[in-house]
Amino acid sequence: MQIGSDLEIGDDHFVVMAGPCAVETADQLGTVALAVAAAGASMLRGGAFKPRTSPRSFQGLGRAGLELLAEASRRTGLPVVTEVMDPRDVALVAGHAAMLQIGSRSMQNFPLLREVGKAGVPVLLKRGAAATIEELVLASEYVRGEGNDAVVLCERGVRSFDPSTRYLLDLAAVPLLRERTDLPVIVDPSHGTGRSSLVAPMAKAALVAGADGLLIDVHAAPETALCDGQQALRPAEFAELMAELRRLVPLCRRRWSRPAAADRLAPTPLDDEVIAP
Repeated sequence: MQIGSDLEIGDDHFVVMAGPCAVETADQLGTVALAVAAAGASMLRGGAFKPRTSPRSFQGLGRAGLELLAEASRRTGLPVVTEVMDPRDVALVAGHAAMLQIGSRSMQNFPLLREVGKAGVPVLLKRGAAATIEELVLASEYVRGEGNDAVVLCERGVRSFDPSTRYLLDLAAVPLLRERTDLPVIVDPSHGTGRSSLVAPMAKAALVAGADGLLIDVHAAPETALCDGQQALRPAEFAELMAELRRLVPLCRRRWSRPAAADRLAPTPLDDEVIAP
């Protein structure tokens, strides 16, 4: 599957989507965008529209956040993935992003799924917090039924009885979804665990389990983040994780996928060799 002009995901192509959970300010986004690009990320993630449990929580910057994401994309060469919540906003968000994210709370918002299907833009579909594998697959068919097969599935954890982690990250879903569908599957270890200390080990486990990519929260000052700071990696932590992933990717017979425009910010060339079976 192709995203933008030259970014591939699926088959043997592995991607890392990284950035702040929510766009807060131009400085905050700019700092993180440059850091994740330099560390070798494939895409820039960030929320302009944020579905929050409490109506008093930060809801995102909306259109202004989209404009900041578009500017960060131009500066770094990284295509943007960001969430759309309302069918009426699909055209607006698609005008600023290379990929439309359907968040877990919207996985069964069927009018929204149909609308993003009509938009003809790649879609990142997150599993709902209480959704079965079958329900996730059927949700993807709403998008594909409108003629858009460019769908990436995302395992981001499901609710469990144990409060030790925010959710239960179901890594068995990765090989199962690869058996059930022809769609790429990525994993979100940030929301899946809710704890920054668990992100790196679960990210590496996801790669070994067969994931086609990762979605990772990165924030320069997690303690002041307006959204989900407890699960965000600092830029230095993200760079360390990326170095470890770069060693693992060839061992898993994968190659890094990254837009050529972003290579100017990477400190060293990314190893895209694939070890033959």
